[in-house]
Amino acid sequence: MVSTDRLNRTEHGLVRRAVKRAEAGTGLQFCVYLGDVDDAAPRVSAEAVFAAAGLEARPAVLMVVGPAQRRFEIVTGRAARRRIDDQACARVAEGMARHFARGDLVSGIVTGIAGLAAVAGPGRAPSGGEQVPDVVQGAAQPD
Repeated sequence: MVSTDRLNRTEHGLVRRAVKRAEAGTGLQFCVYLGDVDDAAPRVSAEAVFAAAGLEARPAVLMVVGPAQRRFEIVTGRAARRRIDDQACARVAEGMARHFARGDLVSGIVTGIAGLAAVAGPGRAPSGGEQVPDVVQGAAQPD
């Protein structure tokens, strides 16, 4: 992973487009959180972000990426978990890790989103309901 937790406008656009494609194809809601992750308990930290965003009751997938800590987690809501199980998340995470190891943060994220969407397969979003943000970068906006 790279040492920055910020995406420039071009990178942000690439990730946002990947999220939109995944949502359109699967009916699930995808969100990428880019920021600090608790080194001691990255999974607990990711699940806290998931809960704080109100994603637990939604057909949602949250990818938490902490570049500074060199950690990432994939959290799925109950409806999404029926289509993307823990083993599938682990396989997708392996592919992401290869990109991150080369220092390619954006390709790792985009690859992960595409991989999760492929596993989920086609679907439709439930009618109504509030959309989640595509990309959250801590408290900062893209450059």
